[in-house]
Amino acid sequence: MPTPDITSGAPCWIDLMTSDTDKAKSFYNALFGWTYETGDQEKYGGYITASKDGRLVAGIMQKQADMGAMPDVWSTYLRTDDIKATTEAAAAYGGQVLLEPMDVPEQGIMAMYGDSSGAAIGAWQFGEMKGYEVAAESGAPAWHELLAKDYESAVSFYQSVFGWETAVMSDTPEFRYTTLGAGDDAKAGIMDAAGFLPEQVPSMWSVYFAVDNTDATVEQATALGATVMEAAEDTPFGRLATLSDPTGAVFKVIQNMASAS
Repeated sequence: MPTPDITSGAPCWIDLMTSDTDKAKSFYNALFGWTYETGDQEKYGGYITASKDGRLVAGIMQKQADMGAMPDVWSTYLRTDDIKATTEAAAAYGGQVLLEPMDVPEQGIMAMYGDSSGAAIGAWQFGEMKGYEVAAESGAPAWHELLAKDYESAVSFYQSVFGWETAVMSDTPEFRYTTLGAGDDAKAGIMDAAGFLPEQVPSMWSVYFAVDNTDATVEQATALGATVMEAAEDTPFGRLATLSDPTGAVFKVIQNMASAS
């Protein structure tokens, strides 16, 4: 499959902030077949890149002691062609700048924001590193979804800050959902989560990984130390389950439609 066509504003990278990189590497290697390369400590802080069949798919980094009670977490990054302007827009449209633009030598420039609904979202301006090289294949990211407690504000934020051209997929009281792009060309989604996210749980981005068989993946993941957060169920988009890895980072797996048919 060709390298994904990552347009400006679209998801381009994911990484895992974990309290135990060795445990994470072992888990995702066994589950998804990932292999790893660790970056230079002085230059890249020991940042680990994961590959699937030789193609970049994700990053893994060690959680620092000064991060306190912050849970282990998967993060999504959106592509920007002007990270300075994006950072200014994030602050102007109700977000917070959690990490000012930071140059990653030769690779690109990153920043991290809290969006207007309170969810953390990364930004990445391409240098030599142009995002993940595989998507929507088994063991690779297939979808990115924001569960937003302030749905309308969140949709407006991504339109204004990242230039999203959105489509409304559903607008009923039970299910409100907006996508970046429309139909088969959609690249990410925003769901109104005000009705079901507990008060103590903030808005959040979720990463979905494609798998060949959701039930078999769930069984394997639990044997490797994962916890089932939401049991496998059929949806209009594939068979879906929510898991947390052995140190508590939450992710979703979805049986891709090609293998489901």
